[in-house]
Amino acid sequence: MNGMDAPDLSKEPYAIAEQVSPLIRRVLAHNPSPFSYTGTQTYIVGTGEVAVIDPGPLGDDPAHVEALIRILEGEKIVAIMCTHTHRDHSPAAAPLAAATGAPVIGCAPLVLEDDGPRADASFDATYAPDRILADGEGVSGPGWTLMAVATPGHTSNHLCFALPQEKALFSGDHVMGWSTSVVSPPDGDMAAYMRSLALLMDRDDEVYYAAHGAPIENPRRLVRGMMGHRKQREGQILRLLDAGVGHIPDMVGSMYKGVDKRLHPAAGRSVLAHLIDLRDRGEVTGAGEDWARVA
Repeated sequence: MNGMDAPDLSKEPYAIAEQVSPLIRRVLAHNPSPFSYTGTQTYIVGTGEVAVIDPGPLGDDPAHVEALIRILEGEKIVAIMCTHTHRDHSPAAAPLAAATGAPVIGCAPLVLEDDGPRADASFDATYAPDRILADGEGVSGPGWTLMAVATPGHTSNHLCFALPQEKALFSGDHVMGWSTSVVSPPDGDMAAYMRSLALLMDRDDEVYYAAHGAPIENPRRLVRGMMGHRKQREGQILRLLDAGVGHIPDMVGSMYKGVDKRLHPAAGRSVLAHLIDLRDRGEVTGAGEDWARVA
């Protein structure tokens, strides 16, 4: 999460297919926001027989689904693939599948059950995959293969998809160039997120295509920087606790001074995720919005 300036949306190519590599086309959904940047990027992999990755939001405007159907006229969708089930990623899977007969393949469905404040308001409860991919399982078409890479953390059901023919990785919301990913408990898990980042460091992908923002052309450097950033945030939290600042909104106000205040509630969720991780490691105590160092 950062304070990047807002993009000029008037210049964004909504509802058209852009060829971003020999095997990949990008179609941008018109759902820009402080959380989704210019919008959700749907990727089409292959030609003739294709996979559609992160079909996007639905809402009250069917224009994105209509654009995908128009763009893919005369081609066969062999898989509609979702990295995770936040509502800006997977809701369009159902109408696209109904219109084309294509199967929905990818991450597992996710419905949270907890006794605290509901944390699944942004999840797509209608998502019903025909096939769930485990880590290392894949889908293929003429000249392309997509392999699932399990990357829990942002959500417990998050998958990335590797395209070995181009040494590319569709990184969903796990790694984005324009912003760090929000990790929101109880489903978001900071320890899992850090393990998933470390997993990517062991891979040899040369480019990431995130669901939001520009392609990432030096991905391992970015991932290394993101891991360092999270360690810096952890250090900030510990120093604030040492100074007697243990109320999450006060911590966010100190830690995210340059960030759009509309993003502060989401930042607070990531701070909470850090605190839960620190509590699990025996370094802090607390719950909810009030925390302290372990003496």
